[in-house]
Amino acid sequence: MLRVEKVSHTFKNGSETTSVLHDINFAVKQGEMVALLGSSGSGKSTMLNLMAGLMKPTEGHIFIADHDLVKMSENKLSVFRRKHIGFIFQAYELITSLTVRENVELPLVFQSVAPSIRKQKAMALLENVGIPDKADLFPSQLSGGQQQRVSIARSLITEPSVIFADEPTGNLDSKTEKEIIGILLNLNKKMKTTFIVVTHDQEVAEQMQRIFTLRDGYMITKKQTPAEPESEGGEVHAD
Repeated sequence: MLRVEKVSHTFKNGSETTSVLHDINFAVKQGEMVALLGSSGSGKSTMLNLMAGLMKPTEGHIFIADHDLVKMSENKLSVFRRKHIGFIFQAYELITSLTVRENVELPLVFQSVAPSIRKQKAMALLENVGIPDKADLFPSQLSGGQQQRVSIARSLITEPSVIFADEPTGNLDSKTEKEIIGILLNLNKKMKTTFIVVTHDQEVAEQMQRIFTLRDGYMITKKQTPAEPESEGGEVHAD
């Protein structure tokens, strides 16, 4: 579902050049739930932006469902993101003037989907994340955990190829963090959607099927978690 091939990236500031990623290679299978783990400054935010097609790498290629993001124009990338990529943000990023259901429906508005179909799909997803009774409330009337459930439902509404979750529990207490991770794990199992969870939290990462660890712009480990034992031959490098 996702392939990162020989990706390196540098930022230029005048005459100065800073290298932030160095020859990154990894792949994620359809339906996998993996963690991209790294501390501040490790390069994980840059890697997220590259994988999501928000930036293009200085070197290398990134494929989602066999589409090479590097070769796409900005217009094609914009259309591709709307159809194939979902986002879950640390700060929820909900529209305060829209109801919960309207927030979930919003990506389908941009795809000109009929209102009745938008409503049906949104309500089904709100049921999946456990808050169908909150559909007509506004984000300000919800707790942080409930707002993140809305964000999760919204990320799934277009049935994307892959969902990028950027520190999805970063603003939550430990109890709510467990609830949100549990929801993501259940949705992954039920819907077979590919999730890439970007996090600095080792405990969160260890609940995923695999962990890719970045340090100072280098990929230092690619490992299975105990819940998903390694196959014979060691590391899995999926197409």
